[in-house]
Amino acid sequence: MTSRSCSRSGCDERAVATLTYVYLESTAVIGPLATRAEPHGYDLCRRHSLNLSAPRGWEVIRLAEDFTDPEPSDDDLLALADAVREVGLNYGAEDEPPARSSMIEVARRGHLTVLADPEA
Repeated sequence: MTSRSCSRSGCDERAVATLTYVYLESTAVIGPLATRAEPHGYDLCRRHSLNLSAPRGWEVIRLAEDFTDPEPSDDDLLALADAVREVGLNYGAEDEPPARSSMIEVARRGHLTVLADPEA
């Protein structure tokens, strides 16, 4: 997992929280760091997540008082190890026929392939 930096200008601290706005309710919500960067969310470091203020008339909701870096759990590490092991065991197994799939190739760009499921 790569760490993300704070979205505030001039700050290169590690992000630990994500800020989102609910414009219809004039609310800023600061929650745990999102699993991936979102275009409408702002990643904040600990200092900026604790010191954020909102415009007059807006409410700030903090879903936690102290945000910390998420550490990978043993379950995450074991799942990753199992996935790598499975790929390694199946790599180069020429004697087995490829698994049948209902997916249809839609496009290809470089090493990436776009697939569509006709049953969906």
